[in-house]
Amino acid sequence: MAHEGEADNMALVIGVPREVFPGEKRVATVPEVVAKLVKQGFRVVVEQGAGEAAQIGDEGYRTAGAELVADRAALWSQADLVFKVRAPDDAEIALLREGSTLTSFIWPAQNPELMQKLAARKVSVIAMDSVPRISRAQKLDALSSMANIGGYRAVIEAAHAFGRFFTGSITAAGKVPPARVFVIGAGVAGLAAIGAASGLGAVVRANDTRPEVADQIKSMGGEFVPVDYVEEGSGVGGYAKVMSEGFQKAQREVFAREAANADIIITTALIPGKPAPKLITEAMVQSMKEGSVIVDMAAEQGGNCELTVPGQSVVRHGVTIIGYTDLPSRLAKQASTLYANNLLRLVEDLVKTKSIDGDTLRIAMDDEVLRGATVIDQGTVTWPPPPPKLSAAPPATAKPAGAVPPAPKAHGAPSGPMAGTRAAVIFGIGALLFLLIGRYAPASFLGHFTVFVLGCFVGYMVVWNVRPALHTPLMSVTNAVSSIIAIGALVQLAPDLSKISTDLARPNEWIRWLSVAAIALVAINMFGGFAVTQRMLQMFRK
Repeated sequence: MAHEGEADNMALVIGVPREVFPGEKRVATVPEVVAKLVKQGFRVVVEQGAGEAAQIGDEGYRTAGAELVADRAALWSQADLVFKVRAPDDAEIALLREGSTLTSFIWPAQNPELMQKLAARKVSVIAMDSVPRISRAQKLDALSSMANIGGYRAVIEAAHAFGRFFTGSITAAGKVPPARVFVIGAGVAGLAAIGAASGLGAVVRANDTRPEVADQIKSMGGEFVPVDYVEEGSGVGGYAKVMSEGFQKAQREVFAREAANADIIITTALIPGKPAPKLITEAMVQSMKEGSVIVDMAAEQGGNCELTVPGQSVVRHGVTIIGYTDLPSRLAKQASTLYANNLLRLVEDLVKTKSIDGDTLRIAMDDEVLRGATVIDQGTVTWPPPPPKLSAAPPATAKPAGAVPPAPKAHGAPSGPMAGTRAAVIFGIGALLFLLIGRYAPASFLGHFTVFVLGCFVGYMVVWNVRPALHTPLMSVTNAVSSIIAIGALVQLAPDLSKISTDLARPNEWIRWLSVAAIALVAINMFGGFAVTQRMLQMFRK
């Protein structure tokens, strides 16, 4: 039974058919998500055997509250919302009930004929590959979920085809150098590949057209390889864009150099709505060492390598070129779990936006996320969506009309030559004060004061030239150093601690006892500061 307030959704049926695409092992939902959907008041109907390839048995779905059906046509005919992984084939399109909603990967830019067939069925289609890349939609981003798995699996496939260890080692039988891995593209898939290869002990280098991802590459254990050509590479929605011919020429030179030195190349470069760019030429493949491996993660869209055969692993010029198009499916259970969670968040958004009302589902097209993902609405093709709205920029500060130079300050601060004169006057006054202090102050004070001024100057210059990322550990170590200075100052203020007594009536005894307490406290601060610094610096090391 549904909880109070959820009865309105009782009649809406979510159907999960078995995937029929050759070699596809994923399933669109898992028992853990089924239980949550049932708790929200939905009926979940799953085709028998839908999860077998992902090692999920029918009993798990039944225990979670799903209804198991053997009649495939019956499932499609009663489903208001169909969950799928792969785009439907012609037989499945024929089973779609008019007015129902299909949710799966569609790739509308690459499949215009599929779009027309679906529109003719008078259905609504939510394409999980078209979810807009905005912060609010990250929980629905199935592309990122699958890319994360694909990047990891690409490294596993490369390790399987590679002839030796990823990590370097020295044994009695000889020395084994670490594998050299070059990753092209530092999106979700590329970063996952960098992290996996680095974790296996390989030396990882990576390139991306977006220079801002350099820090992300380093954080995953890789080294960023820049292209010596200045051009902005960020496209719409966080994707890369098509670069100029000048940039591409400089990029090819970098790739040629890296290919000759790399043992493994993993390519992930894709541009939305366009064939995968050809980045690895046949000449580059020929330059690679025999036994090297290329994993082309863009194979489904044509591949980044000229010699890639989509869906196959081939050997060309002694190099194994892996063009598998089902990398996420090779980790079917994990991929199904992540994809099911993405669909659960989609349902939550449909409920939140009142797209689901009782036993009817009408997508709220005024919601930016749902509008971006909906490619067909009740038989009407709505793809491509309008560009995502950008956050409003803060209003520019209004400048006084007709005022070209900056307005003078209220107190009449001078500028230009007058500013230099004023600086000279201030410097002269400061020098005069130092002269007076040196002439009339005690010798001991002058020594302490000189050390103090030099300490301020040196400390300022040191801190000013430190990278902002190291400011926090710098603060802890300077805290420790200041404790050392404090100890020295206290020793000088209480010159003879050996004569300390319990006679607190004498003023000097107060100073000595306070010095002892202060020394104990600053000692704790000093050693603690160095300990904290050491722990913080470890965070910046691999």
